[in-house]
Amino acid sequence: MRILLSNDDGYLAPGLAALAAALDDLGEVIVIAPERNRSGASNSLTLDRPLQLRRAANGFSYVNGTPTDCVHLAVTGILEHQPDIVVSGINLGANMGDDTIYSGTVAAATEGYLLGLPAIAISLASFSGRHFETAAAIARENVERFMRAPFKQPVLLNINVPDVPADMLRGTRVTRLGRRHKAEPAVKSISPRNDTVYWVGAAGAAADAGEGTDFHAVENGWVSITPLQIDLTHTGQIDTVADWMHR
Repeated sequence: MRILLSNDDGYLAPGLAALAAALDDLGEVIVIAPERNRSGASNSLTLDRPLQLRRAANGFSYVNGTPTDCVHLAVTGILEHQPDIVVSGINLGANMGDDTIYSGTVAAATEGYLLGLPAIAISLASFSGRHFETAAAIARENVERFMRAPFKQPVLLNINVPDVPADMLRGTRVTRLGRRHKAEPAVKSISPRNDTVYWVGAAGAAADAGEGTDFHAVENGWVSITPLQIDLTHTGQIDTVADWMHR
């Protein structure tokens, strides 16, 4: 079993270390992560400059690029043999609902999926980071399940784990993505150089968070597993747009 690990919090992130330790004895674990925190990088590729691969003192490799760069380079140019699965995380903070569009953690897994590999993104649904070991155990459980019963086609799973001790989890639910309210307004301020600067506002609160959603599952103590797809075609509007083109 060859397991490629990446993340968006950078190669020194405690969540990545916990993930690597949890999966270490399941096979060959290869870690290629960004050199710094790239949260919110989404699926961006670096096309305007060359990238470098370096090896850190902790044994992990890192790239001076995005999470997507890391997985893309690993699969298409760095590794001599294809990994059997890509696992991204453990992210510090949830990646639920609309967050998945922006998430570098999900993007790293998505790149593996787009390259034909099964992939898992796993996040600890808290910014406190108290129980990475719980999310690490869930990651191991699902990689072991994949080893026992692999999917017949590539799959992309987004997993969010409540930040509680493992014995406090209620179990696992397969969910759909919820939705958030509109983001908070951008924050305008003045820099020390007297320039006007802006900070992106906080994410909106959960809007569609009813039973069956990832928000509802995590809020109620369940691990949320959401299968994702990448086809962005709005099939329900194809006929509408075709009719509109004749107006």
